[in-house]
Amino acid sequence: MGLKEITKGKLLIAEPSILNDSSFNRSVILLSEHNDEGSIGFIMNKPSEYILSDLIPEIPSDLIIYNGGPVSKENLYFIHSVPQLIPDSIKIANNIFWGGNFDTVQELLSNNILNENNIRFFLGYSGWSKNQLQDELDTTSWVVIENQHKNLFDISDQSSWKDQLMKFGGEYKIWANAPEDFSLN
Repeated sequence: MGLKEITKGKLLIAEPSILNDSSFNRSVILLSEHNDEGSIGFIMNKPSEYILSDLIPEIPSDLIIYNGGPVSKENLYFIHSVPQLIPDSIKIANNIFWGGNFDTVQELLSNNILNENNIRFFLGYSGWSKNQLQDELDTTSWVVIENQHKNLFDISDQSSWKDQLMKFGGEYKIWANAPEDFSLN
């Protein structure tokens, strides 16, 4: 079904077995870094209640801030698809980059050059220590898939998780259509 090899740029899809984990339940995570020391990713489909101007009033932007994960939730991170505009970016995969010069980002936002189609902001990130992610894969917490989205920024809400499960077929279709809270069934 899913891939076994963990590499940056791939997507982690939360298995239905992660029911009681409020951070990762029904998550789609972009794996931004994976090496011998551990792994880092950002939850792509859990928007927060904040917009960028709530956190940085001098930037007049209504871009939604996403919950990137349970680690360092007081810090702001971003991914984007415009490395030619944002110096010091780190390549994650084809046409997706992490971080870069924030002064430049502020200027580009102020001039309406950046938008929800080419940049996404996160509070916090998802992190795993050495071998932790592999252990979680071995206990069926995650499915690793290739990032086949033409625009990664289209992944924006819980329907993205459901869409991925529907592609797997079988019992995953049942889980995809199950209510998040089984007591409501």
